[in-house]
This record gives sequence, structure tokens and C-alpha cells, in this order.
Amino acid sequence: MSKDLAQNSYKADLRELKFLLFEQFKLGELLGKAPFENWGQDEVTMILEESYKFSCDVLGPLNKIGDQGCKLEDGKVITPPGFIDAWKKLYEAGWKAVAVDPEYDGQGAPHALQVCVEEFLSGANVAFGMYPGLALGAAEVIEEFGTHAQKELYLKRMYHGTWGGTMCLTEPQAGSDVGAAKSTAHKLPNGKYSIKGTKLFISGGDHDLAENIIHLVLARVDNAPPGTKGLSLFIVPKLKINDDGSSGGSNDVAVAGIEHKMGINGSSTALLSFGEADGCEGELVGTVENQGIAQMFKMMNGARIGVGLQSVSVASTAYLNALEYAKERKQGASIKFWKDATAPRVAIIEHPDVRRMLLDMKSRVEGLRALIVKLARHQDAVEVFKGKDDAAAAYHQGQVDLLVPLVKAYGSDQAFRVCETAIQTYGGVGYTQDYPVEQYCRDSKIFSIYEGTNHIQAMDLVGRKLGQNGGANLQGFLGDVARFIGENQDHPVIGAWVKELQGAQEAVGGSAMRLLGWFQMGQMAMVPLAANRFLEMMSELAVGWLLLEGAKIAHDAQAKLPEGDAGARDRAFYEGKKQAAKYYALNVVPGVKLKAELLAREDTSPLDISDDAFGSF
Repeated sequence: MSKDLAQNSYKADLRELKFLLFEQFKLGELLGKAPFENWGQDEVTMILEESYKFSCDVLGPLNKIGDQGCKLEDGKVITPPGFIDAWKKLYEAGWKAVAVDPEYDGQGAPHALQVCVEEFLSGANVAFGMYPGLALGAAEVIEEFGTHAQKELYLKRMYHGTWGGTMCLTEPQAGSDVGAAKSTAHKLPNGKYSIKGTKLFISGGDHDLAENIIHLVLARVDNAPPGTKGLSLFIVPKLKINDDGSSGGSNDVAVAGIEHKMGINGSSTALLSFGEADGCEGELVGTVENQGIAQMFKMMNGARIGVGLQSVSVASTAYLNALEYAKERKQGASIKFWKDATAPRVAIIEHPDVRRMLLDMKSRVEGLRALIVKLARHQDAVEVFKGKDDAAAAYHQGQVDLLVPLVKAYGSDQAFRVCETAIQTYGGVGYTQDYPVEQYCRDSKIFSIYEGTNHIQAMDLVGRKLGQNGGANLQGFLGDVARFIGENQDHPVIGAWVKELQGAQEAVGGSAMRLLGWFQMGQMAMVPLAANRFLEMMSELAVGWLLLEGAKIAHDAQAKLPEGDAGARDRAFYEGKKQAAKYYALNVVPGVKLKAELLAREDTSPLDISDDAFGSF
């Protein structure tokens, strides 16, 4: 390996994560109680610190190496140098089993801690992190929907890295139209199914990291109804599995090719062919046919949260690298001496526009991270209240469902924006491979495309999530925001910023009613025209709320700090929380009202323009 390539550029702010877990979202209230009775603040802190160290020491140095990409040799994918060893070390350290049920030899940690660990693993090497991430997601589907025998066979092997996993939805002729899938499953006398078909853009579709790869494949059984209702989900190993649970010979799963991409080159994106020689067998997940989409949504929702994690992790390290550069790079004189040609050169962090870019990145990264931890905290609450308080469990699950498209779509859009701003902060050198931000930018572009494009997320939000539980989920969210506004609109420091949040909350509520009106009046074309804008509005409201909540906590904590050097470090941290919230509240949140006004204009120009009027060539 080149010494220049094998260097870690990953950075994270552990103080920020500890603030979110313990001060803002009060994870301590759950620790020590079922189902997290074996966890305390010391254990959580230790996991944070050690997983961050692992990410910097093991995964970070492989990020640039992985950018050279995978190779396809003799029908098998060869991952970049160092990936096999990193896979082994990852599972030996247990970082993928932090939140896995102890029944499957996991640690049973809260989701709120798991997302922090996942942020480190993704941020240090997002391409590598996709392989174990997909294995975890596939195992979770089997855990929820599989038979007892399937759980016994697959789960420990997949949760602990002996076997990998994928999800296989997309087909060449279908793209995002999953219901147009043509892969088939014919039931065999032995109870299994003969699988035939081609799947496209399969992340981690083949690799040399694990002994076997367990594909979850959507296919259509004989006489199944058309569309998504006729899809079933199958467990299809790359290699056949012997009666003793060991991996055997080929299961007729072939790699037809791997994609050459803009980014995440260390992750193999494969074109897979199933059953070309009529020798591919799979077993139904569970026992009921035509339930594939409902089952796959378990993995897809987890994957969408995972994309949000990828987004904040890459955006965060891009921001922190840009911050470090801005503190070190000297160029130009201070604006205070703008007429003095002899004034000394200063670090570029002293220039007003660089400071603006840095604060813009900081606010977006910290706001998105707060949104993800908020979602994870809701997930933990579901586990706590399940079977004890049905109403509370339903509320928290409703908030999880509502926030998933925001985390995925807004997070991925903002990640690319932050990475682009990081490059701008560096100037010309940021566009070169001498610094890590150009790779971060290339890697982050896929986030808005895979696991359902961001328009699919927006349509999921407005077409499904807003109306779930009779609209109670949305009303719960808006009510939570309104409660915070009512409690803090007269606050001596953040009160003026909170008033901006009030206008945004009212704009989102009004726009939701307008969307409902379009549905009721049959103005269906207006819905997809406005869906992306509404998702952005709701996301900015949520992020603004959580940043201001953090600012209120920071203000109160700052007032209790000792004077002098003893409290200087925490004082600066809390000041950063307040200023990031102020910036976002005064520069981003007011745009929510403007977007609501634009949405209300019901502009149909994209529909009115003819195909030929777009351009002639």
C-alpha cells in the first residue's frame, strides 16, 4: 500500500454526540431499565470512544485505497486491499452487533447508541461500511419475518460476519418501478423455489469478505397478481447450504458485471443473474407468499435510516476537515485592514465568508444528526413501551414512520451540499485528490438516489405518512413543535429565534392541508410537483426545532459553568450550539414560509410546457 493512500482523514466530534445522547435526548432515562438494563452511561461512553478509535485506526486509512475500486476476475469480485482484514477485525470487535438482540449474541444496546457507532463506521469509510450494513439489514428481515428454522440457520452467521447479505429489488427494465419486476419463483417438490431473473445495481452483490452471501430476492410466484402485490421475498444464498449449515457449491448466482461509478468505488455494485443454468434455489421468507414488499420494507426503512447516517457521517467529516484547513491556511489580510497592502496574512477562518460557510455546514450537520438521534430515541421508546403502554408505543412508532423520509431525503440532499461547501472552503486545492473532500463529495451524491430516490421519499411522505393513523402522526409532530414554541417564545436569548419557528410550523400545517385538498379534489398532478418542496419544508422545521432545543439546553448549561479556564472548553462548545441554532433559525427556517407561499401558487408550468419546447437538438 502507498503510504500516501493509507492515511486516515476521518474526524468526528465526540463531545457533540455525548451532548445529544445525554443532555438533549436524555438517554440516561432509559439506561439500566428493561430492555437496556445492562447499559449505563459509562458503558455508552466507552463504546463511543472505542468505536471511534477503531474507525480512525482501521477503516479510515482504507478510504482512499478503496476509491480505486473493486475488480471482477473469473466471475468473482475482488475488494480493495485491506478490506478483508478490516471485515475480520470489525466483527471480532463486535461493532456490528452493538444493538443486536442478546439472543443472537448481540449486546442489546439502545438504537440511539447504535446510530452513533454507525456514523463512525460510515464516515470513516462509507464504501466499506455498506457491506456489513447490508448483511445486518438482511438479517433483521429474517429475524422479524422468518421461520424458527430460518432464524436458527442464518441469524448468528449473518450478525457476526460469517455470511454477508444483500437486498435484490431493482431490475434493468423496472428501475424504481419495483412492481414491474419479472424475476420468477417456481415451487419445487422439496418445498423450495426455483429462482430465475436478473437484478441490477445490487450493492455488495458479490465480494470476497464473507464465506457466503445471503441474497434477499423479490420474485413472482406462479399465478401471482400483477404489480407489487404479487411479489414474494426469498432467501437465496450465493452458495448452497449443506445440512450441517456449512457452505457448499454454487447456487447458480452469477455476477454479470460491476458498475464503474462516480463514487463509493470500494463498494461493489453488481448486476446479478439468478438461475441461468436452472440451478438456483431459494426459500420463502416465512411461510406466506405475496408478502414480499411488506417484508422488504423492513429492510428498506432500515436502509433509508442508514442512508441518513451515511449522509451525516460524510458531511460531518467534510465539515471538520474544512474547519481544520481553515484554521491552518493563511491567505489574505483581515477585513479590518482591507486597505493596508502590508497587513499580515491571516488564517482564512478570519474571513467573513469562510466563517459563514463554516457555520452553515456546522448547523446543517448538527441539525441532521439531532434528527437522526431523535428518530433513534423514538425507536428505543417503542421497545420500552411495547406491551406495557400501547398508546405511547404507537405514538413513538408513528414518529419513526414520519421521520424516516425526512432523514433519508433531506439528509442526503444536505450531505452533498455540505461536501460542496467544504470544497469551496478549501478553494482550488479542495478540487484535487490531495485533500479528502473531493472524494467525500463524489461518494455522497449516490445518497439521494439509492434506497428510493428522494422524490420517492417525498411521495412516501405526502402520499402515505401524512395520513397514517388518521393524521395523528403528523398532528403529534406539529404538536411537539408547538409545545416547544409555547414554552420558549419569550426566552430572553432564543425567544426571537423561536418566533421564526412558529411561522414555519404554521406554514407546514397549512401546506399539509393544501396537499390533502388536492387529493380530495382530484388535482393529483399537483402532489408530485409539490412533494419535494413540502418534504424540505417539514425537514427544515424539524431541524430548526431540534437545533433550538439544543440551544436552550446549552444556554442553561453554560450558565452553570465555572468561571475561567476550568469551564472554557465547555463554554465554547455551548456557544457553538447556540450560534448554530441562531444561524439556522434566521437564515434557513424563514424560507419555510416562502416555500409555502410558492406551493400555494399552484404553478403548473412543468406540466404546461410541451415536450418539444424543452429544447431541440
